[in-house]
Amino acid sequence: MTHFLHTADWQIGRQYGQFETEDAALLAEARLETVARIAALAAERRVDAVLVAGDVFDTQAVSDRTVRRLFAALSAYAGPWVMIAGNHDAALAESVWSRARRLGCIPANVHAPMAAQVVDLPGAGLAVLAAPLRQRHTHDDVTQVFDLMDSAPGRVRVGLAHGSVAGRLPESADAANPIAPDRAARARLDYLALGDWHGCLAVDARTWYAGTPEPDRFRGNEPGYVLDVRIAGPGAGPEVERVAVGRYRWSAWIETLGVSSDVEALAARLDGLRGDDVLRLDVRGHLNERDWEALRQAVARAAAQARALLADWSGLQLEPDQADLAALGAQGYVAEVAARLQAMQAEGAQPEEAAEALRLLLRYQRELANGSAQ
Repeated sequence: MTHFLHTADWQIGRQYGQFETEDAALLAEARLETVARIAALAAERRVDAVLVAGDVFDTQAVSDRTVRRLFAALSAYAGPWVMIAGNHDAALAESVWSRARRLGCIPANVHAPMAAQVVDLPGAGLAVLAAPLRQRHTHDDVTQVFDLMDSAPGRVRVGLAHGSVAGRLPESADAANPIAPDRAARARLDYLALGDWHGCLAVDARTWYAGTPEPDRFRGNEPGYVLDVRIAGPGAGPEVERVAVGRYRWSAWIETLGVSSDVEALAARLDGLRGDDVLRLDVRGHLNERDWEALRQAVARAAAQARALLADWSGLQLEPDQADLAALGAQGYVAEVAARLQAMQAEGAQPEEAAEALRLLLRYQRELANGSAQ
């Protein structure tokens, strides 16, 4: 029985510019922590090897410190690692990989071939046919060479590659770095371990994308896993188990609001967020000033509970009701300003700014009216 972990798309050094500085730093750190969890999992399960199907690093320009930290994170598992370059960290003549070698920080148990070759692991009964990317984008199928590669008799043949399987991924997927959908059959592979698509996905029984082990996008395509693969011997079908290792849960909510009960229901959902949640909230519809304020308070509470919360208010309009209009007074310059701000919202001319200005105007007039009545 040959037993290994398949993982990919660690993207170490990734930046999260859309988030606040503190949140961005913790999300980036989580990627290294997840690699350490993978190493611990490999040791715990006593696997024969760990295969990493490209994009170990997010860019060629990651710092030397980050390169050193990545390889240090592997220390819990002393068995063989086989990792290849992907499109983000392609094996160029001068690359993050050549720099890592100069730094002398690649452990002896880490195999990182810079050209297509067979990495033979006799102790595991495993031959890894590796096809690192040597440039960011290519229109040639780099796995075609697998068809001609020989391996030692009795070895389980596993391909390791990074790219897009033609016709098997959503249309939004990158069409560069194509991989034939029947490559496993053509090359007599017992398993084809792929990277590039960030969700966990079975192309067929012998061909899998592991996905990124630490979620990093709001796509909801099942990231956050490594694959535990067992193959009884050459020609046997793989037994594949998805193992959750991700730290943060990324979610995207689109909410259409119109009445107080909508706000109350959303507030209840937001109250359920915890420190491992990363949420993008897109709110649409129309609310009066009191419901708008209640929503803002609910979002503020949730932002304090979650790891990160991005709120998009641009689709939400502030629509004064009779109580709001009474607080404004139905005449004069203030009423004209309020009408203009409402028109700006409806016309889509800086709707978010117009709604906020209208909200502040309503609040000021309400507080003014309350003060006069006392």
